[in-house]
Amino acid sequence: MNTLHDMRQKRGLSAAALATEVGVSRQTIYAMEAGSYVPNTIVARKLSRALGTTVETLFPLEAE
Repeated sequence: MNTLHDMRQKRGLSAAALATEVGVSRQTIYAMEAGSYVPNTIVARKLSRALGTTVETLFPLEAE
C-alpha cells in the first residue's frame, strides 16, 4: 500500500501532470498507485520531491 494517489490528489495534480514532471508515463503513475509497479530509486525520489514529501511517506514498508 502506498499513499501516492492521496498525495497527488491533495496537490491537485492529474496523473498526466505528475508523470510529465517526473519523466514517466501516466500509466506508470497509475500502476504505482495500484501497487503493481515499484519505482526505482530515482523515480521514487523525483516523486517525493514533486509532491513535497519523503520516499518513506509515499512508499512505507509493510510490517513484517
